[in-house]
Amino acid sequence: MGSEGPSVVTVHVTGFKKFHGVAENPTEKIVINLKSFMEKRGLPKNLVLGSCTVLETAGQGALGTLQKVLESAIADRENGSSAQGQVIWIHFGVNSGATRFALENQAVNEATFRCPDELGWKPQRVPIVPSDGSISRTRETTLPVIELTKSLRKIGYDVVPSDDAGRFVCNYVYYHSLRFAEQHGIKSLFVHVPLFLTIDEEVQMHFVASLLELLACSN
Repeated sequence: MGSEGPSVVTVHVTGFKKFHGVAENPTEKIVINLKSFMEKRGLPKNLVLGSCTVLETAGQGALGTLQKVLESAIADRENGSSAQGQVIWIHFGVNSGATRFALENQAVNEATFRCPDELGWKPQRVPIVPSDGSISRTRETTLPVIELTKSLRKIGYDVVPSDDAGRFVCNYVYYHSLRFAEQHGIKSLFVHVPLFLTIDEEVQMHFVASLLELLACSN
């Protein structure tokens, strides 16, 4: 396909529902509205927007849904029922204290929740995947975080690369996603966004759209 332009990129996205201290999670609204927003904006020819899923803000509560949508995307690819090409998962989570966007480079095999999740679970220094060994084990995205950050900054967004996705549900989901991505030859990235009070909804929607477009162009 090289002579025909960039290969097809299918992007699946997830966000989260409300949780302790965040009554309205911006990522829930972003994910729910993303398809209609991208249709109005106009999708690049080689970009396919796949599933848009809102997860429970709970470790085990999110995991079941996450595994189903991850496996469904792989099944679609293997069955030939979706466009062939690169599959990328983008997970969005809110950092209520943040003033800018953050592209997370890695996740750590540790669950240490600062407050109970939405199912009441509050693990402390527990390995997310015990068979992976120590809680210090990390997994990194294979997407070019530094290059993506630079490109987004050139467009005008306040965004930074980050090596710390926390130890709460965001990191929990990201670790599982990176592990799955490695096993199935796909890619995964976690993005932290601020509250809408800090960066309004319209700007955040345009930021997400710009990120997806950059991912399509880079393949």
